[in-house]
Amino acid sequence: MKLIRFGSIGDEKTGIAIGGVLYDTSAFGEDYNEHFFANDGIARLAAFVDANQSSLPEVPAGTRLGSPVARPSKIVCIGLNYADHARETGATPPPEPVIFMKSTTSLVGPNDNIMVPKDSKKTDWEVELAVVIGKKASYVEEGEALDYVAGYALHNDVSEREFQLERAGTWDKGKGCDTFAPLGPWLVTPDEVADVNNLHLWLTVNGKTMQNGTTANFIFNVPFVIAYVSRFMTLLPGDVISTGTPAGVGLGMNPQVYLQPGDVVELGIDGLGTSKQHVVAYHK
Repeated sequence: MKLIRFGSIGDEKTGIAIGGVLYDTSAFGEDYNEHFFANDGIARLAAFVDANQSSLPEVPAGTRLGSPVARPSKIVCIGLNYADHARETGATPPPEPVIFMKSTTSLVGPNDNIMVPKDSKKTDWEVELAVVIGKKASYVEEGEALDYVAGYALHNDVSEREFQLERAGTWDKGKGCDTFAPLGPWLVTPDEVADVNNLHLWLTVNGKTMQNGTTANFIFNVPFVIAYVSRFMTLLPGDVISTGTPAGVGLGMNPQVYLQPGDVVELGIDGLGTSKQHVVAYHK
């Protein structure tokens, strides 16, 4: 299944994508949140859709899509998880996964604007595969890790490199700005993803290809990452793990290139859809 959330910001309804058509499932009565995932929501939603598909209203064309997951308890990210990206940024590929957090207030819909933060000079892009956790996970064994996955989504891990790397402390301050986590269009359940460790992912800025990679080049693959993160924090249903980006970010270019108001970012992952964000200046 492909789960969506749609409607105005803060008032999203739930839906599902079937054969390229978006349907309203708000009559199901639950948001796609921690309670939904923790209580076998995907199986219950599938039964609801099977029983009611002929009567589900279509979502009007042009309706805004929100994040396919309601605000999670946390967004956990893995840094430097592609060797080519580590090299381009001058970093040594890490011996263990690098973990940092994005603020949940950075979460937006797949086609919402990216807002350059106040005083930002180095806002950058990062196409990433996101994993959504389906049940509480703590000290998970790698061989069982995929059993904890509710689905996968496309994510742009937008980053402010000066805030991240030049302002002392951890990376988090350059990762959690408002609009820095466009997620979606869909949450795709694992049965529709043949091999999560072999997916093509790409990103363009103003039509020019910047990133063109594959998850086959992970340093740490999805099961390892889930098991690893679960050693350091309990993952709750609906939590998001973003698994890192391939080469081609603005930070790694010579000279470096960063996003400016008016730019258009497009990105996609095989089977997980595409998204498009317009870059705008900071505003309240």
